[in-house]
Amino acid sequence: MTPVKLYPPKPEKVYFFGTCLIDLFYPEAGLDGIRLLEREGIEVLFPEDQTCCGQPAYTSGYQHEARAVAAAQLDLFPEPWPIVVPSGSCGGMMRTHYPQLFAGSGEEAKANEVAGRVFELTEFLVHVCHLKLADRGAPEKVAMHTSCSARREMGLAETGPALLAQLGEVELVEQARPAECCGFGGTFAVRHPEVSAAMVEDKTQAIEAAGAERFVTSDCGCLMNIGGRFAHRQKAVTGEHIASYLWRRTS
Repeated sequence: MTPVKLYPPKPEKVYFFGTCLIDLFYPEAGLDGIRLLEREGIEVLFPEDQTCCGQPAYTSGYQHEARAVAAAQLDLFPEPWPIVVPSGSCGGMMRTHYPQLFAGSGEEAKANEVAGRVFELTEFLVHVCHLKLADRGAPEKVAMHTSCSARREMGLAETGPALLAQLGEVELVEQARPAECCGFGGTFAVRHPEVSAAMVEDKTQAIEAAGAERFVTSDCGCLMNIGGRFAHRQKAVTGEHIASYLWRRTS
């Protein structure tokens, strides 16, 4: 059984690990995540030397290469502040797989210590900040897509919907088979493009059939994949990272 995670009180400071996809494709999502934290009175520290968490190499079977990339991140968080990650995928890598990746090595203790301080953004907003939201947006029907890593590795199927449920003008619609993968899977989408395309087609059809005008997710890989499929199909359904969605509707 997965042990119950005990959440700390709201801290004065946090580290923010931005992720590759936010850095390269969705920088505003990272900035909006930081804005949400700062609005709660938290000082956000952004280590400038951060790069990749190592997940692409790790899930492709290149453990040596993944360990080299991940090792470069371990020294970025020297103080005992929480590490907030706006991605269940990268958060799952750091919390769940860093201890496995460095087991038996000289960096095992450091990896375990860092892993114990990792929080996905919606998890941190709900369970540590106890965030309260006041909706200032227009009425809208929204579908929430929780990534496989957030749902299965981190156990966070409920935190995104819990935040959206606070928005009084948002109707959170339930898509068919919400736990199904969107087909991205990082390098999976590159290695198995036909399978990935079929999976994301199922996902977009389910979101559209639910009557959603927009879908929201906490993982940029899913955002890119699902949003790209909607754009390819020339559909009006748009996507947004949950950090940007929450910031936009409550500012």
